[in-house]
Amino acid sequence: MNHFLHLHQLLMRCDVLLHRYASDVIGFVLRGFIAWQFLKSALNKLRDWPSTISLFQDEYHVPFLSPEFAAYLGTGAELLFAILLILGLFSSLSALALLFVNLLAVVSYPILWELECPAGLNDHFYWAVLLMLVIVFGAGKWSLDHWLGQVNQGRNF
Repeated sequence: MNHFLHLHQLLMRCDVLLHRYASDVIGFVLRGFIAWQFLKSALNKLRDWPSTISLFQDEYHVPFLSPEFAAYLGTGAELLFAILLILGLFSSLSALALLFVNLLAVVSYPILWELECPAGLNDHFYWAVLLMLVIVFGAGKWSLDHWLGQVNQGRNF
């Protein structure tokens, strides 16, 4: 029993060290990965804007918005909040906004619900889970949010 307790104590020390040093790196990589998915989407839309407008008119059925306004709003949100997420600035808010964009994409693009396209729906599910991790756990130490928090703590208001 004593050997087991010693092993447990050793592994818990390793766990603390791993969390202390790896969680910020993993958080940064996670933020970068998920932001890149939305940034690629926005850049593709901007590269061929007439096709983007056509897609929003013919295939994406965003409720309550005109296709043109939905195209501008969706592309702008993907671009702005992806950049903020990479920087780690307003991270939870940015992740929440991208989660909303992700949900709206799933609702507005009916082909995702067809059996011929399960991979597309799965991608949106994975992105939602990753965004929820950022919302719940924050951006970590490798972020402007953390740096600004440190600067703010140094001030006496």
